[in-house]
Amino acid sequence: MLKAIIAGSAGNLIEWYDFYVYAFTAIYFSKAFFPEGDRTAQLIGTAGIFAVGFLLRPLGGWYFGRLADRHGRRVSLVRSVLLMGLGSFMIAVLPTYAQAGSAAPALLLLGRMIQGFSTGGQYGATATYMAEIAVGSRRGYYASFQYVTLIGGQLAALMVILLLQTMLSEVEMAAYGWRVAFLLGAGGALLILSLRHLLVESSGGTEGSAGGSLIELVRHWRAVLIVLGLTAGGSLTFYTFSTYMQKYLVNTAQIAPSTANWIMTAALVPFIAFQPALGALSDRIGRRTNLIIFGLLATLLTVPLMKAAGAATSPTTAFALIVCGMFISSFYTSVSGLFKAELFPIHIRALGVGLTYGIGNGIFGGTAEFVALQFKAYGHETWFFWYVSAIAFATLLTALVMRKKSEI
Repeated sequence: MLKAIIAGSAGNLIEWYDFYVYAFTAIYFSKAFFPEGDRTAQLIGTAGIFAVGFLLRPLGGWYFGRLADRHGRRVSLVRSVLLMGLGSFMIAVLPTYAQAGSAAPALLLLGRMIQGFSTGGQYGATATYMAEIAVGSRRGYYASFQYVTLIGGQLAALMVILLLQTMLSEVEMAAYGWRVAFLLGAGGALLILSLRHLLVESSGGTEGSAGGSLIELVRHWRAVLIVLGLTAGGSLTFYTFSTYMQKYLVNTAQIAPSTANWIMTAALVPFIAFQPALGALSDRIGRRTNLIIFGLLATLLTVPLMKAAGAATSPTTAFALIVCGMFISSFYTSVSGLFKAELFPIHIRALGVGLTYGIGNGIFGGTAEFVALQFKAYGHETWFFWYVSAIAFATLLTALVMRKKSEI
């Protein structure tokens, strides 16, 4: 089982490395693709394109979910990773605004759309695959490794950026350093091909033309609504503390970009460790209980944690506050893929997980940075904290009305 988990999640790591490289290098390349002007306006532009990538996830979830339900999880996993590599390579070699004018941000948008389409497929296929190969009383523990590798991809992206920052000056990072990070991701996608022989097909994904039906998915509307409700708060909180937080530390707490990157890198280590620990906890107390704890803590503590992080005067304080936020988020992320897979029957499982997650994540998670920066631009930054808290409360209500899981 260990080999299957490693092989099944390795592509997930590369996918999310590529996806997060964009988020963490935006500070450097935002000037390259947009006209000179207000710094916040440039970041809003890159955050808007980042959000568009999320809006392509439902389409990717539908296509790759249908593919996984009809022809196997393995086929879907490999193809989505290769597509992500293509998107990363495209962004790495794009011309700047000074070279191509308005075509530059348009091409950047296209690259992000390719990445978003790919990621929408990877999440559903990986969640389904991990849930189906994780058997016995430790299913929560094993399935939690989906987010171990997801966060691991984020950690790898930050470590690469920190290494580049050590080797290059700020001017060199803005000129070409960020391109190197994208090229490494494209190369990593090719490397994943060497692991594909370790992927054994799970118990699902052999339904042929009978699998992946949208009509059949509509018949399970209750499961669809539950996944949407839980994904809304779960994704929004996750991206607030793991992705937007870097820019928040730089723009609001006035912490240097390199220091903010070190803080985020250090915080991701316990974030990874939280996943198997809370996944194992869910094997004892149930997935639903994990989700209720998440909803309650996120509703009550998001606002004070964000306000305190914005006023942090030392890296140590900022680190501690971020880890608290990530711990709260982990009650959701540790069981995220598994509880979704447990809600759908085998013949529409990958489609049900991928499409519904893509919709909820695209609307709430993908727009987190954009919404936060818009509030900041209008002088009401704290309104974003209350927005996150309100959506988390909706997720809490969803978890409270959710029935106990049905076994895979």
